[in-house]
Amino acid sequence: MRSDFDFSSPLLALALALAVLPAHAKPEQIRGVQSPIYHLYLQAYPKDPTIPIVGPESQSEYFDIGGSIRSTNTSMYLNIAEGESTSYKTLVFGESAVTSAWGLEGDTIITTQGSSWGRQLNFLACRLEGDYWQVYLQTGSQTPSGRTCSNYQTLHLPCLC
Repeated sequence: MRSDFDFSSPLLALALALAVLPAHAKPEQIRGVQSPIYHLYLQAYPKDPTIPIVGPESQSEYFDIGGSIRSTNTSMYLNIAEGESTSYKTLVFGESAVTSAWGLEGDTIITTQGSSWGRQLNFLACRLEGDYWQVYLQTGSQTPSGRTCSNYQTLHLPCLC
């Protein structure tokens, strides 16, 4: 029996490989990787669910990431507040995906190059209380006055090993 397909073709091999990949990645936790937010996980602040924080893993949320970041726990979207003049940009959880600039660089959460923020991978973490740290997108070196903050933090998925 004669076949019209060359199964040794690199293009065919790629097409077959892509056909078996899932349509979207599974929901993932997002965590800090350096002190003082080492192994604290992205979640909504218990006292105000519109405030994104990093906190204990036991309260961690899981997220779908792909242009937008959506909590699979609450269906809320991680958005960047518009119109702020400071170099730290407030992050908020909202019912709709206002921000579609999120991406991944390896396991690192970034804003994409073509977005109005450009490629950013740094976040500012400011202590709210205990192990709860509010996170901001960091585009410069400013910090909120009167708060205990740690700048140049990055947020990551768990090991992609």
